[in-house]
Amino acid sequence: MSLSTDAAIRRITDGLIARRLPKSDWTHEAHFAAALDLLSRPEIDAFAEMPAMIRAYNTATGTPNSETEGYHETITLASLRAARWHLETHVGAPLPEVLAKLMASECGRKHWLMTYWSRDRLFSLDARRSWVEPDLAPLPYP
Repeated sequence: MSLSTDAAIRRITDGLIARRLPKSDWTHEAHFAAALDLLSRPEIDAFAEMPAMIRAYNTATGTPNSETEGYHETITLASLRAARWHLETHVGAPLPEVLAKLMASECGRKHWLMTYWSRDRLFSLDARRSWVEPDLAPLPYP
């Protein structure tokens, strides 16, 4: 799947919102594409609305939001912070270009958060349920 056009990114976000995106399309890159798209829409508070969108999408696609799988608050908020930083750093750039730069950064690595959180802390029940500060290094995205 190539997310190199505004339409491709919008398809991901619209599919997330409508809970109709094929589960196989909900990739690491798609998470960031939706985050960038939602953050770029002034009528949406992505930090307030994306968690509920992800939970509802998970439920609709058969992924339980439980103590061990599904929605993860710390990962979602850290990813939103990174996406917001990339948008602010590339003001005026088209979303596909921002997404490409984000994916070429450390955030493009699936386990990028392990630089900042220990495995035990990041995958704790507390971190799944609410924001937990990093324990290895400060997150560079305010």
